[in-house]
Amino acid sequence: MPRISIDPITRLEGHGKIDIFLDDEGNVRNAYLQIPELRGFERFCVGRLAEDLPNLTSRICGVCPEAHHMAGTKALDEVFHVEPPPTARKLRELFYSIFYVTDHTTHFYALGGPDFVVGPEAPPAERNIIGVIKKVGMDIGGKVINMRRTGHDLIMMIGGRRVHPNWGLPGGVSRGINEEQRREIEARGRQAVEFAQFSLKLFDDVVLANTEYVDLIKNDAYVHKTYNMGMVDDQNRTNFYDGMIRVTSPSGKEHAKYHPRDYREYVAERVEPWSYLKFPYLRKVGWKGFVDGEDSGVYKATPLSRCNVSEGMATPLAHKAWQRMYETLGGRPVHHTLATHWARLVELLYAAERWVELATDPEITGKEYRVLPTKTPTEGVGCVEAPRGTLTHHYATDERGLITRCNLIVGTTNNNAPINMSIAKAAKALIRKGERLREGLLNKIEMAFRAYDPCFGCATHFLPGQMPLEVRIRRADGEVLERLTRNL
Repeated sequence: MPRISIDPITRLEGHGKIDIFLDDEGNVRNAYLQIPELRGFERFCVGRLAEDLPNLTSRICGVCPEAHHMAGTKALDEVFHVEPPPTARKLRELFYSIFYVTDHTTHFYALGGPDFVVGPEAPPAERNIIGVIKKVGMDIGGKVINMRRTGHDLIMMIGGRRVHPNWGLPGGVSRGINEEQRREIEARGRQAVEFAQFSLKLFDDVVLANTEYVDLIKNDAYVHKTYNMGMVDDQNRTNFYDGMIRVTSPSGKEHAKYHPRDYREYVAERVEPWSYLKFPYLRKVGWKGFVDGEDSGVYKATPLSRCNVSEGMATPLAHKAWQRMYETLGGRPVHHTLATHWARLVELLYAAERWVELATDPEITGKEYRVLPTKTPTEGVGCVEAPRGTLTHHYATDERGLITRCNLIVGTTNNNAPINMSIAKAAKALIRKGERLREGLLNKIEMAFRAYDPCFGCATHFLPGQMPLEVRIRRADGEVLERLTRNL
């Protein structure tokens, strides 16, 4: 069977390739996203001290270590049966909001944005952050770089390091902030609000004003009607740090709303022999394969999903942007995969506004930012909304606090099934018998996964535990003498 390979796929965290299989007529029969990485954190966390895990698991990823650090810290609150004081909770959410602004800025301008700002069929050498700066100007490029630098500076100020923070503890955090730091955080937060508004204006001017791009967003090749998942507060508004997990159906009706510790009642995980990524699905709907619709347990957990499950944003400017997005796209829910980029900018504005709200909260400089644990550790689940989806850390310990079991469902893992579905649908729509395989056409297939901002370093799992391997033994002149394979 003829095969087209996009290897490697580009502008993502991690490594991977897409294999597209054609039938005898030259049309696409199927397409698969294949990830060669093996992660194994669930195994080598076993036997470690529970309090090590927020720092250990943050090493899964250098792009979003703050998400793993925070989910792990929240899991320890439950493991040690301790409730953080108000100042600690607000400091954690402030820290997390700053991280969100930084991370969403990275994806829009460096990873996803080049497809729109520079163009989906622009030469690959131009379709990158340098091309974006060339297109929008050095001044705007400077704004992006400054926003990233600001975020990492404040993450170090609060969390101890620019990458891999070492700040969260069961029952709180290791240190607070003083008034001088608070004033700096507030001032930078107000600049972040302006930057988020500027980014939405740029999206208006560059993407929404271009009918070709709007047609691409609305193209059926990028539509999947699945369930949606995201964290909400007590008014069903988006929250990244704390709340209940809400799941809505493809038609927008509430399917479930549950506490993160009950995730196993609602989410099941399965494996396929051709991938190191697990495939979560809704347990009460069931696995029906790689199909969408009300009868399929496939769900998405993306910025667009979080907007779909919410009844609005909890800050005023972001809520107006949320309303405008849905008015423009015809109402909730929206199933256009490429609209995820727009939703990401709405979230960018929400995170910046929330950053300012928390920086001006009177309790944020409080001196009580930790409660010491006194009870025997047992088991706990910590959950936050990572930029790439709902992130769950589940730890169990013995009476000494040593980890006996660890399960992680990371943001991208939630989206593994829909990512594969999106790639296959885009390939089937774009590749036809006799169609010349332009690089730009293949990039439009990559755009189907790129909207999810996948992090495959995070998402790979230790199962099935049998790494495919190929060894070629060659003579000095390069002639292959023997080829040895395992699990290929």
